[in-house]
Amino acid sequence: MRKEIRTVVYDEELRMEAYRFEGIVQPFPSHFHEHYVIGVVESGERMLSCRGKEYTIREGSILLFHPGDSHACVQSDGGTLDYRGINIAKENMLDLAEEITGKRELPGFSENVIEDEEAACHLRSLHEMVMTGTGDFGKEEALLFFLSYLIQNYGQPFESCIPECRQEIEKACAYMERHFAGQVYLDQICRYAGLSKSTLLRAFTKEKGVTPYRYLETIRINEAKKLLAEGMRPVETAVRTGFSDQSHFSNYFNRFIGLAPGAYREIFSEKDGDSVRKV
Repeated sequence: MRKEIRTVVYDEELRMEAYRFEGIVQPFPSHFHEHYVIGVVESGERMLSCRGKEYTIREGSILLFHPGDSHACVQSDGGTLDYRGINIAKENMLDLAEEITGKRELPGFSENVIEDEEAACHLRSLHEMVMTGTGDFGKEEALLFFLSYLIQNYGQPFESCIPECRQEIEKACAYMERHFAGQVYLDQICRYAGLSKSTLLRAFTKEKGVTPYRYLETIRINEAKKLLAEGMRPVETAVRTGFSDQSHFSNYFNRFIGLAPGAYREIFSEKDGDSVRKV
């Protein structure tokens, strides 16, 4: 079996992360991100679930995840996954969308999985520039051309990509977002939201695509990414984000992100230029 290789770059100029995964067998449980994820499968076949739909993704499949889109995937062909992708924060996407469309509005995409050879070529070219540290304006140009193509061909208002949620579910989310750093109990969430446990679990999972506990885990992981990017040590990050111990934190972080916390922190350790790490 091929050795798993995970290469990650943070590009200061474009303000985004780029990932290159090779020989991956690890399944990824249902989770979501606070940023946009745009990637292309290079080889391998996986079953992907996203926002209540099931997809078979293979070589050439392009993934378009909005902030908040819950998704999970597992290898289905007995082989491994090769994948490259980029992560774009919402604030950065606002700037890019304004440059492209003239409107400071987050873009949405009509599909989470597309098969488009031209889009795949755009993404591979941009990704290679980021990974090799290209420093001229061709890199920014490639990003703008790529996003322009996606918005023109697959764009829709971002709001239409967000499922409608009942007020009680939003209250449950707000409670977890405020209290994630401490111990959170299901009955506390239910009292605050005004729902019974069974009703909350059914309604929350239907609306969000993940259980309340998985939602809480994801909030903690997303906050941990921010702290690690600021240089905080993993052991302190674990405490600050509500994990019971560093081992528990490390296991969850790797399951969700595909990297150990220390390896993720090192991506941001070089502030004078692009930082590259292979693990």
